[in-house]
Amino acid sequence: MNKEKKQNVKIGLFGIGLDTYWAQFDGLHDRLVGYQNAIAEKLAVSDVEVVNLGLVDNPVAAAETAQKFKREDVELIFLYVSTYSLSSTVLPVVQKANVPVVVLNLQPVKAIDYARFNALGDRAKMTGEWLAHCQACSVPEIANVFLRAGIRFHQVTGTLHDDPIAWNEIRAWIRAAQVAQTIRSCRIGLLGHYYNGMLDIYSSLTNLSAQFGVHFEILEMCELKENLANVSSDELNAKIRDVHELFDVQSDCPDAEIQRAAKTSVALDRLVKTHDLGAMAYFFNGTGDDSYVDLIASVIVGNSILTGSGVPVAGEYEVKNVLAMKILDAFGVGGSFTEFYAMDFNDDVVLMGHDGPGHTAIAQEKTKLKPLKVFHGKVGQGLSVETSVKHGEVTLLSVIDAPDGNAKFLIAEGESVPGPILEIGNTNSRYKFSTGARGFIDAWCSHGPAHHCAIGVGRLATELEKLAQILGIPAIRVC
Repeated sequence: MNKEKKQNVKIGLFGIGLDTYWAQFDGLHDRLVGYQNAIAEKLAVSDVEVVNLGLVDNPVAAAETAQKFKREDVELIFLYVSTYSLSSTVLPVVQKANVPVVVLNLQPVKAIDYARFNALGDRAKMTGEWLAHCQACSVPEIANVFLRAGIRFHQVTGTLHDDPIAWNEIRAWIRAAQVAQTIRSCRIGLLGHYYNGMLDIYSSLTNLSAQFGVHFEILEMCELKENLANVSSDELNAKIRDVHELFDVQSDCPDAEIQRAAKTSVALDRLVKTHDLGAMAYFFNGTGDDSYVDLIASVIVGNSILTGSGVPVAGEYEVKNVLAMKILDAFGVGGSFTEFYAMDFNDDVVLMGHDGPGHTAIAQEKTKLKPLKVFHGKVGQGLSVETSVKHGEVTLLSVIDAPDGNAKFLIAEGESVPGPILEIGNTNSRYKFSTGARGFIDAWCSHGPAHHCAIGVGRLATELEKLAQILGIPAIRVC
């Protein structure tokens, strides 16, 4: 399987000014447009299409700009405050476009050259020079009007050049917009049914569809069974080669089990392709039909391959958590299906992992393939995966079902650290947190997440908080 093809995300950009100034101050308009074009060039990174609609300097132009943004279907708008501008010029654009807006309060330089400025000698030229640097002037006015109009907005303050703080934040907004688009266009397959009795993971598909824009495709186990019956010998042999290439196949793995897992993997690939899935959640018992028990007991390898190749798969029909996994995967940092395993108070770490599919792309070492005689709490026996998340910085994400029925993000940053793990054929890792193990568990659980979460590599809390703001979802960060 190949990772899904990325679509370009459309990012809107417009600047604001005051048309009265142009006749008064020679060259000011062109100078400000040059600043805006420099911003457009910096925004145009890979997979980003910048819709730069120029400098808007009166309410009539604002209305026209709003219409153009709607036609272009931009995901996010950057509003560059080039100089003082009337708020009546700004409001119509963002009202009609109705997408998140980030106000760019970016000065051309870190400070005005006071000596050079005061030596100009011509007060008109001096005023024009000042207007080229007064980006902050109308930001309070814009904030006031946006808040009174009920418009959600965000702000980045800094300079056009040599300002990593400002530009890292801007790039984080772009990444968040890209992921928002990916999630809104994602088709999530649901195969089987919930694990009976796990009340914390039951979700409203309607609410999640409404809040994330995803499509849920209800899948039939009998379709997977039919796919299995139609696997060709060439497909099977190719998949067996993939298994040996992707996994550290332990010596006690029977050839028959490898063939069974590989055959089911081909069937799963076909299911994903048929329904154009970007993620999947599954669980099934197959009670009363041995063929279904055999089928569901052989999915771990195939689902691990899917997870590592951009189609995250969550066990136990954990719909909310496969959303969290997909979000982290869309950021390019993985998204390992995880729950608390134990605590090590001696080393002040939390042991976390899960049975079932693992994320091979973020494993510390090549993922081990091991045979298990029993899948704890589940039916059947067969091959399972054992690995740890790469050592280094990690981010945890949980999508919470709040009591009011709305979703929330719960976020934590920590570190995957080396040390002994439980070698039981499951994914499991050791994690340290700035709050300490005890403090982390207490803080995390106080917000009422389900017992699953997703883990990605690197520090991603800032980007996740911005994604939450784009989606209109509250975000809580515990560390």
